[in-house]
Amino acid sequence: MLGTGATCLATVLGAGTVFLFKKDMSAGLQRAFLGFAAGVMIAASVWSLLIPAMEMAEEQGQSALLAAGGGFVLGGVFLMLLDRLLPHLHIGSDEPEGLPAHLKRTTMVVLAVTLHNIPEGMAVGLAFAVAARDGGAAALPGAVALAIGMGLQNFPEGAAISLPLRGQGVSRGKAFVCGALSGVVEPVFGLLTVLAAGSVAGMMPWVLAFAAGAMIYVVVEELIPEAHLGEHSHVGTGSVMLGFLVMMLLDVALG
Repeated sequence: MLGTGATCLATVLGAGTVFLFKKDMSAGLQRAFLGFAAGVMIAASVWSLLIPAMEMAEEQGQSALLAAGGGFVLGGVFLMLLDRLLPHLHIGSDEPEGLPAHLKRTTMVVLAVTLHNIPEGMAVGLAFAVAARDGGAAALPGAVALAIGMGLQNFPEGAAISLPLRGQGVSRGKAFVCGALSGVVEPVFGLLTVLAAGSVAGMMPWVLAFAAGAMIYVVVEELIPEAHLGEHSHVGTGSVMLGFLVMMLLDVALG
C-alpha cells in the first residue's frame, strides 16, 4: 500500500501543476517528459523485474529462461488485448482506440493513461512483495528504488494529462481530477497482482516478467511514438537515455 500509494501520490502532485501554470505544456517539454518515462520503464523492466525474475526462478528450481521469457510474452499480450478492447483516446489524437463506446473525450483520455499505469502498479507492488517474502533487509532498498523511479516519471505524467486538458478548455478542477484518477489504478492493480501471485506457489518469477512485458509494450506502443522519436527528436532521445540512466543508477545504488 505504501509503495504503490507513493507512486499514485506522485501522479496526483503532477496533476496539481494545473493550478500553478496558466498555459498548456509546450511540445518540447511534453516530449521530454514522455521520453524520460520511457527510459525509466525500460531500465525498471530489466533491473527491477526481469533479472530478479530469473534469479528467483533459479532459486525455485525452475527454468529461468522459460519463466522470464514466458511471463514477458504474456505481459505484452495482456496489454495488447487491453489496448484493443478498452476504449481510450491519446492526447493530441482525434481517433479513439479500442471498442466503440459513447464516452466523453476526457474520460477516454484518462483511460489511455490508465492503461500504462497498470504495469507500473504491478511492478511496484511485486517489488515490495518480494521484499516482504525475503524479510525486507536485502530486497527492500531495491523496491524503494523502483518506487522512487516510478514516482519521478509519474509526476510529469500527471502534468502531461492535466495541463493539455486545461489547454483544451477543461476547468482546472476537472483537469486535476482526471490527472489524479489516472494514478489510482496503480495501488489497485499492485495489490491485486500481489494477491494473485502469492496464492500460487512458484508464480512470482512469471508475474515479475509479466509486469516487465507489459511495461515494454507500453513504452513501444505509447510513450516512444508520443515522444515523436521517429522525427529524430534530440530532446526525446536524450530524455529516454536520461530516464534509463536515473533508474539504473537508483537500482544499482539502492538495490
